[in-house]
Amino acid sequence: MKVCLKDIANVIRSKNAGPFELTLDVLLKDQEMFEKLRKADVINKKVIAGLYQIPESDVISIVYFPNAKAIKATIVRPLPSGALGERDVYGAQQHAPLVNFTFEI
Repeated sequence: MKVCLKDIANVIRSKNAGPFELTLDVLLKDQEMFEKLRKADVINKKVIAGLYQIPESDVISIVYFPNAKAIKATIVRPLPSGALGERDVYGAQQHAPLVNFTFEI
């Protein structure tokens, strides 16, 4: 079955995790889909690196939180928050690549 992340999530967001890292949060609508994603390892370092066009080594962590039906990925910011040329000081607009992420499950 082909699934788009925006169709199964209540929340997809990004935010700073300090000046040098971004956190990407996905909060799913139901526990069953959360468990399917977790067991299939759908959101992993390789996927995040591909979506954000960064080296896999810049994906710091992927953590699954069953009680919240949430997946949190932390990546290295391309530029530090507030640096010259950086366009999103709060990191709040960096979730876009996740929104239309489509996968087989």
